[in-house]
Amino acid sequence: MRVISSGEAKTLELGAKLSHVIPKGTVVALHGDLGAGKTVLSRGFARGLGITEAVTSPTFTVVQEYAIPSGGWFYHLDMYRITDEASALAFGIDEYLFNPQAITLVEWPERIEKLLDTPHTIHITLSHEGEETRALELPEELADKIGH
Repeated sequence: MRVISSGEAKTLELGAKLSHVIPKGTVVALHGDLGAGKTVLSRGFARGLGITEAVTSPTFTVVQEYAIPSGGWFYHLDMYRITDEASALAFGIDEYLFNPQAITLVEWPERIEKLLDTPHTIHITLSHEGEETRALELPEELADKIGH
């Protein structure tokens, strides 16, 4: 289902809403071009989980780990600099993708597509609709849960 975000504040709000309906043990694959809003959505998601630390793109660090105040972990991964599944496995990505006590958001998931072919992966696509406007393609059941 297509959900329109009219700006950064709305994308942050959508991320927070998603954080309340996506359970631990889930991987969220965030598809989209540079500047489509993947990191903004991730920041909103973290805020919705109660994380107050700065949430930035992990492009250079590949992964950022955040403790969820109510328990568990929020992992934010960026696969932009990873060439393929073998490279990801070499740095230990399986610890992040298959942790039942964590929610993992992955930017540039197409780099590790085969690893994300599981029933625990949700795919969200973000795209530019204008200078500030973004479109999010969500699974219909997820859009229903957040009221869209």
